[in-house]
Amino acid sequence: LPRRPASSAHIKWPNDVLVGESESGDDGEGGADPDPGGRGGRKVAGILTEMEGEADRISWIVPGIGVNANIDAETLPAGATSLQEELDGPVDRRRVAATLLERFAALAGTPDRMDRILPAWRERASTLGRRVRVDTPNGPVTGTAIDVEPPGALVIETADGIRRVHAGDCEHLRDADD
Repeated sequence: LPRRPASSAHIKWPNDVLVGESESGDDGEGGADPDPGGRGGRKVAGILTEMEGEADRISWIVPGIGVNANIDAETLPAGATSLQEELDGPVDRRRVAATLLERFAALAGTPDRMDRILPAWRERASTLGRRVRVDTPNGPVTGTAIDVEPPGALVIETADGIRRVHAGDCEHLRDADD
């Protein structure tokens, strides 16, 4: 699968929005590693969740979206950036929030949402076609990410066959010839 251009935003499975990736994992600017965590770019936004429950049930869950808007890059953790930094100036946070909510509602508020969301996710996924390591509760899964399936599972081709991962911390790995 083709990789996204360095200037575009893309999704690193399962919940990070990144900017600045190139095929080598370097943004071409030289100097310090722009991607110290193996993310495949600089994190500008992500999905957040808080949950309380027991082993067999969830008491409550609160999902949210975090966007680094008008934050000075030097105050962010390594590997993160902000819209202000990427767009060379402050952004109108109300306009960003309104646009985000409008586009979310347009995509998710329809009966055919899964038929629309997964193709849109695949189109913007920088994880697909890459060698990855996903740390799961049952141990690491390493291989090539080949698809995203309902309800958002990452499909990984491993040396032992196809694995579907529903949750975990995903790291983009460099190919052996990089």
